[in-house]
Amino acid sequence: MKKIFLFVVFALISITTQAQEVKWMTMKDAIAAQKKNKKPIFIDAYTVWCGPCKMLDQNTFSDAKVAKLLNEKYNPVKFNSEGNEEIQFGGKLYKNPNYQEARKNSRNGMHEFTEFLKVPGYPTMSVINAKGTIEKSIVGYKSAEELISLL
Repeated sequence: MKKIFLFVVFALISITTQAQEVKWMTMKDAIAAQKKNKKPIFIDAYTVWCGPCKMLDQNTFSDAKVAKLLNEKYNPVKFNSEGNEEIQFGGKLYKNPNYQEARKNSRNGMHEFTEFLKVPGYPTMSVINAKGTIEKSIVGYKSAEELISLL
């Protein structure tokens, strides 16, 4: 009986924890989802070497209220601004022509989609509406409360 009780408790904790995580998508998946649900796309443009980007993940995106807001009101995307993902958006293919696989864990070439987003520094969070227009850019680390108030 004790084992069953512990299993149920751990299962409930697991379900609760999962419900509080941001359900990040690829840009391709977010575009497809936006066609159906008409929600704006929220993009976290980050780099692997960016300290404030890691702080956003650790402190802000892990917050239950932030996760709930992003999952309910947006199609959330994590976009590596120096990664090698190809993105088809607004009738154009965006790539990273200067990407070097050997540098994937450090500074690398800037992705063309980063230029489209007009990223001035990292982290930058952008909101793109259903028309493909950037509605908002939020630059720099933000606490959970600050991000919620800005969104």
